[in-house]
Amino acid sequence: MDRFVHSFGGSGHPRQRGVVLVVAMVFLLLLSLLAVTSMHVSLLEEKMVGGLRNQHLASLGAESALRAAESRLWSASSDTAIAMTCGQQALAGCYAYVAGEPNATVHNFINARGWVTAGATRYAVTDLTALSGSLRSGALASNPVFLIEDMGVDRPPGLGSARESGASGMPGSGSRNGARHLYRITARSRGGHPDAVRVLQSTFAARGH
Repeated sequence: MDRFVHSFGGSGHPRQRGVVLVVAMVFLLLLSLLAVTSMHVSLLEEKMVGGLRNQHLASLGAESALRAAESRLWSASSDTAIAMTCGQQALAGCYAYVAGEPNATVHNFINARGWVTAGATRYAVTDLTALSGSLRSGALASNPVFLIEDMGVDRPPGLGSARESGASGMPGSGSRNGARHLYRITARSRGGHPDAVRVLQSTFAARGH
């Protein structure tokens, strides 16, 4: 009887220890998979938050460029000594809109997917790439740029075409008549990362001379 009990116990304990080891390995594998999955999710969320932040910074940069362009138009329209003529030194970086004749520089600046500065004016109020102190985290990869188009005289409904294709802004064609002109402003800005680019547009009315 003693020999039977001894034989049963001796063959059972190793088998039980083997089952426990297998179960422990399975649980360890599951815990490892959960840890790796959590790490990947955390990294993905961090990248998403970083991308959203860069896009937000790019939008703020483009908004700053729009406001700078509007301020430039407002200042020029209030100075009777400056002829607001697109393409001339008085308002460099401005292009006269001509219906049916798109300007290649303007078209490329508005529609290009990447970073474009050709023909545009750089935002120069402050250097947004060299912010320091508490503003350092908001620094941009490049200073924003903007481009202005003279869309022509703003006319009320029923008084003819709302656009004169920039003709009234040309020398010798009544460019100092005081009529209100519509200007389309297109601004481009990068975020904190060069790959984040935002393009914004606004329409601004200013008095022509």
